[in-house]
Amino acid sequence: MIPYMNLNEQVDADFTRARRRARLRAVLARIRREHSSNRLLSFDDVRREHAANNRLHRGTRVVEADEIVGSVGRWRDFDRSFLPARASVGHKWKRIDRAFQRGEDMPPVELYEIGDAYFVVDGHHRVSVARYHDVPTLEAAVVEFHPKLPAAPVPTISNSELTA
Repeated sequence: MIPYMNLNEQVDADFTRARRRARLRAVLARIRREHSSNRLLSFDDVRREHAANNRLHRGTRVVEADEIVGSVGRWRDFDRSFLPARASVGHKWKRIDRAFQRGEDMPPVELYEIGDAYFVVDGHHRVSVARYHDVPTLEAAVVEFHPKLPAAPVPTISNSELTA
């Protein structure tokens, strides 16, 4: 991080660097023909794939930032490293970065968990700023989703058991 005299200059420079990194990662993914490798996972797609509809509130816990790999509804706004993929997220991203730079407390992010992967419900910009600044862990309110259990086989009853 380059120290600036003005916090607003610092925040603007952080966002510019984050966007530059995101664009570079997108170009490299295109060159390698691995477009999807740079995209955040969509929670709805993963949930459907695993038929994970059973939810369990796990409360607040500390989560490794690198385990957050997807989003509920905003997977196009950030890349796989949670760098801002769109300039339109800049205003809020800068506001969160400013609060981070000042050392302000922020509420826990809200995450859904499927297996070892976490998906952001609320707090996309907080996750993005934290990952940009290499913060290793985040406080999060977690809801865990489990795959649907297979239906138990229906026991068969023979005629001889009915007459006994």
